[in-house]
Amino acid sequence: MKSTYGVYLAEYLSHNRFPEARPLDYALIGGFNFSVAMIFAPFVTILARETGARFTMGLGVVFLVSGFVAASFVKRLWQLYISQGVMVGLGIGLVYIPNVAIISQWFDKKRSLANGICGAGSGLGGLMFSFTTEAVIRKLSLSWAFRITAIVVTVMLSISIALIKHRNEAIQPPQRGFDTKLLRRTDVLLVVSWAFVSMFGYMTLLYSLPDYARSIGLSKPQAASVNAMLNLGTAIGRPLIGISSDRFGRVQVAGSLTFFCGIICFAIWLPGTLYGVLILFALLCGGMLGVFWVAIGPLCVEIAGLRELQSLLSLSWLFFAEVIALKLRRPESGREYLYPQVFAGVSYIVATSIPTWKWRICILACLILQHA
Repeated sequence: MKSTYGVYLAEYLSHNRFPEARPLDYALIGGFNFSVAMIFAPFVTILARETGARFTMGLGVVFLVSGFVAASFVKRLWQLYISQGVMVGLGIGLVYIPNVAIISQWFDKKRSLANGICGAGSGLGGLMFSFTTEAVIRKLSLSWAFRITAIVVTVMLSISIALIKHRNEAIQPPQRGFDTKLLRRTDVLLVVSWAFVSMFGYMTLLYSLPDYARSIGLSKPQAASVNAMLNLGTAIGRPLIGISSDRFGRVQVAGSLTFFCGIICFAIWLPGTLYGVLILFALLCGGMLGVFWVAIGPLCVEIAGLRELQSLLSLSWLFFAEVIALKLRRPESGREYLYPQVFAGVSYIVATSIPTWKWRICILACLILQHA
């Protein structure tokens, strides 16, 4: 769902649906899909502890469906903020936060691979949603795109909620909403810093790529195809990231892929003005840019252990940033997305500069203390 916002963003920017809206408004609405979900993460963790994962995720489905349906009837910008921004964002948080730790509970040696396979599902979903959303907007209307999304979300998430099963009874996690003691640990601060900086690049790419395609003269179907290829790369790349992480180390793989993602932003995206080049970039970058979603769960287990996993994840979510790429956009210039491209590349490279060797030492020290 969140991967498809780039299609909506391109539609908003190319049609003056809300005369009072600025590009920054649309960036903030998309950013709310992340920030609202993650800001409420500690409260969602507590709610899941008190009421159970299924109830919490079911409540998330209610918010998601209500948000999409409400967005199909909006007439003013503030209504879009509440519906597609806040309500959808809260729904994503209620659905995602309770289940993100569950996969790691069931695996040990192949934990990263398991998370990668699950992450591939979001890539396949984004691939299908990208094509169908653009087609529905073009052939029916924007309103019907929201309504059809609400129907699909209801069916698919209902199946997921029925099948989900945790191991909280055996592991006995405290499920604290916010454990400030974790902030005193260097390894935790390094993980959070890496997540914070790399997500600037991730969100810039995820939301800006379809509109960048439009800005260089590509058609709407071509822009949707670029977004779809980004998600296809995610579907292919995340299981491979999981396999590599289990074999070569989660810290090493996360750091390397973060660095390479920054490099190809400068080497391919920055000079890329042809459809074929953009497709290549989307496939390559799609396989790497979501390394956070594959790595964060297993990394938190290594640092804090299974019992503290949800508390550490709640802490990590609080440091997410909103989309700022559209503020850097320069529509009046010949290179409309030059600054967002540079910003994305620099974000990934700066994230890589976090001293991974020290990070690894901290993790090993924690493991030694846990087994002492």
